[in-house]
Amino acid sequence: MFQNFTAAREPVRGADRLNALRGELERHDCDAFIVPHRDAQNNEYLPAEAERLAWISGFTGSAGSAIITQNRAALLTDGRYTLQAGQQTDPDHWGVVLNTETDLPAWVSSHIESGTVIGIDPWLHGAREFAKLESAAKKAGATIKPLTQNPLDAVWHDQPAPPAGAVHIHDFKLAGRTTRNKLEELEATMATNGADGCLISDPTSVSWLFNIRGTDVAHTPLVLAHALLRAGHEPLLFIDEAKLDIEVRAFLTQVADLRAPETLDAELATFSDGRTVMLDPDSASVALTTIVEGGGGTVIAARDPVILPRAIKNEAEIKGSRRAHIQDGIAMCAFLHWLDGQSHGSVDEIEAAARLENFRREQGEASGLELRDISFDTISGSGPHGAIVHYRVDETTNRTLQTGELYLVDSGGQYDCGTTDITRTVAIGAPPADAVRAFTLVLKGHIAIAMARFPIGTRGVDIDGLARIALWQAGMDYGHGTGHGIGSYLSVHEGPQNISKRGMEPFKPGMIVSNEPGYYREGEFGIRIENLVLVHNADHVSGGDQPMLGFETLTFAPIDLRLVDVDLLTGAETAWLNSYHARVFDELSSGVSSDVRGWLREATRPV
Repeated sequence: MFQNFTAAREPVRGADRLNALRGELERHDCDAFIVPHRDAQNNEYLPAEAERLAWISGFTGSAGSAIITQNRAALLTDGRYTLQAGQQTDPDHWGVVLNTETDLPAWVSSHIESGTVIGIDPWLHGAREFAKLESAAKKAGATIKPLTQNPLDAVWHDQPAPPAGAVHIHDFKLAGRTTRNKLEELEATMATNGADGCLISDPTSVSWLFNIRGTDVAHTPLVLAHALLRAGHEPLLFIDEAKLDIEVRAFLTQVADLRAPETLDAELATFSDGRTVMLDPDSASVALTTIVEGGGGTVIAARDPVILPRAIKNEAEIKGSRRAHIQDGIAMCAFLHWLDGQSHGSVDEIEAAARLENFRREQGEASGLELRDISFDTISGSGPHGAIVHYRVDETTNRTLQTGELYLVDSGGQYDCGTTDITRTVAIGAPPADAVRAFTLVLKGHIAIAMARFPIGTRGVDIDGLARIALWQAGMDYGHGTGHGIGSYLSVHEGPQNISKRGMEPFKPGMIVSNEPGYYREGEFGIRIENLVLVHNADHVSGGDQPMLGFETLTFAPIDLRLVDVDLLTGAETAWLNSYHARVFDELSSGVSSDVRGWLREATRPV
């Protein structure tokens, strides 16, 4: 199993860890310390040795920050984790603050006393974030103090070792472009920005750029490495050569000079002397800015130049994604058919998640497209657990799927040719009427995004409301974005595109984004319907006078018709649902067993 269901860690109760950290802060002449959910390369999902926020607070979500003073500790996180944060932290020692109400700089400016010295690890904060923190601290009469050693590491005595997973080559047939071709494009980007060099610190960008994949981060095939691009010269790739076999080393030395990771500081400082270096102020740590400027260089603050090229999938990547989604859909149908055949109350959340992973694995063995990993820990939530947006079942929370409840399963697979992410909400027995109504309102939002046509230049923020308007009219909403970008056998969450109130990146053909509106009623049920969609050039409409973009749905699996009130759908929405289900049957029926095919025909019947 790629997922285990042992409780991630014992809940952190009491103040022992907090007090140990406070004692260490005194030795650094600090009154407070900020612990972000971040590593030195700004990964969303962290290697075990970088899970500092979880160690100090007990909170295991993928987004958040803590600030610890000598007399209080606050955890800031977003709306996805409202319930989880309250359950995992000790209320006697921690306060939970939603960052929809106040962000970390605002909290610092309004809660920190004048004269406070706030320590930070400069490798764990981006330059833009650091500037905001400095401004907030100044407003409060406090000081931000970058530290040369992380005081939390000094008291985390059983901190895991850094990962040392093997690196493998991502085949050109799947990548669609050579590293040399990608480097030539980036050379032009550096010239446009007047830069002599560019430090790539995001391991997703490094892995995509050099056509390599690894196992340094659970469920995400990243290689933790930095790259220094140098105008007119081969790039320097800072990578642990113990991870490379002879073939991979030979592959990389054709396009880069390899360096040990521990030489990054010195090599970057030497290169920077009298030169200009591009750094992404959001992803590159402020420590890198300090190294460049300390070496006599000038920082050009610019977005990581790899982000947009990797987000716009080429033909090989799109072909791979389609193949991955067909295979994933076949596994999902096998799972949903199995689930429908179980007696109510006989299956629990862990068994359901484990079965789904096994169906993905078995389908991979049958097709020859191996399941390399799941793309994230499966969210397997029955009844009230479905209302916890990023619920992760373990042996202490596991419950059975009871009759009259909804079951929400959000999952995905990592295949050599693509990354998948799908959410389905299904009825266990006869669903309550209010759940059917809510599900149908969510479905209306999902269909609105799937059917959207929009002009070039449209951003996620411009269309996010389409997914919410039916819910809004009913006095309902959901507290997360409607869609995120997704990588090509890379991270399940990838920018810069997204569909949300903060989605400012214009959509471009080739981008893949999720379509996942939802609704959550605390203590009762959760609903989310998620497909991945590809941005493409929409067909010309007779009488239209400008080109339009639209979405092609890539994900194939039935939407539970037991939860659909057809009377709430418009004719166009009903037509979309029937057309989608017809495609699901056409794409998947030849790949499933005969008993699943009969179930699939009924599950995709026209309404």
